[in-house]
Amino acid sequence: MPEEVPVASAGDHVFAALQYVLPKHLLSRLVYALMRARTPWVKNATLRAFLAGYRVDMSEAQQPDPYAYPTFNDFFTRALRPNARPVALDPNLIVSPVDGTVSQCGHLHDTAIFQAKGHDYSLADLLAGDLDAIEAYRGGTFACIYLAPYNYHRIHMPYAATLRSNLYVPGDLFSVNAATARAVPRVFARNERLICDFDTASGRMAVVCVGALFVGSIQTVHCGEVNPPPRARKRPVPIAEGIGRPFDKGEELGRFNMGSTVVLLFQPGRIRWDARLAPETKVRLGQPIGRINGTQNGNTHYGHA
Repeated sequence: MPEEVPVASAGDHVFAALQYVLPKHLLSRLVYALMRARTPWVKNATLRAFLAGYRVDMSEAQQPDPYAYPTFNDFFTRALRPNARPVALDPNLIVSPVDGTVSQCGHLHDTAIFQAKGHDYSLADLLAGDLDAIEAYRGGTFACIYLAPYNYHRIHMPYAATLRSNLYVPGDLFSVNAATARAVPRVFARNERLICDFDTASGRMAVVCVGALFVGSIQTVHCGEVNPPPRARKRPVPIAEGIGRPFDKGEELGRFNMGSTVVLLFQPGRIRWDARLAPETKVRLGQPIGRINGTQNGNTHYGHA
């Protein structure tokens, strides 16, 4: 059973209540435009405000000068310098796909995924009713990792795999920080998301990229920008681009054009999480977070992404 986070506070409920009444999609579209503004004073003013509010380690970036980026979004989705994130080479290890903080991790109780004290959500909700995927991951293993605004915002592969399918699911745009997870039921299953399902040497693996307030865009290397969709779309949309493409462990999969969350799913009995992985654990891209079942612990060998 995953470790529980504290029960929602009065402040959490106030923050959640505000989000229920905000025009979240409209605000996200406005932020989407602002983040891509090329007018120097607009871009620089936005950067100054952001850097005053968050401590960002630019020494790891390929371009360490934040004001050298053409737009705020280019800064936000900046590339890391070569060798900044060692990726564990051992083929039996699962690595973190992002820099972030573990929200929850553990085993599914049949099809129920633990979100926070008093809140579960179901595979049926998260996977938009895909019966084949629901059965594949029933009783499996999950990890939910939150990316804060100051984190590196590209998503990489936790394990070598071949893309099986993409499914874009329209939805809401609640924040996905810890306060919202404590106060808003099923937040990861009600927000917009892109579900990338893979075949690996150890069964299926899903990487679910969950949108959030102000995110406005999820982009992948194989099918480009998939969000926001035309507002007329009300149902899940399969995306054919990239199906059958192989990915190496540590290879870039995509990016959030503002902060959000990644949910990882593995089939039952296939992997086990590192014993040190727990809610509130900070993780970095390439760091081992799990191991394929049936393999022995040993020295971890590191290479570079």
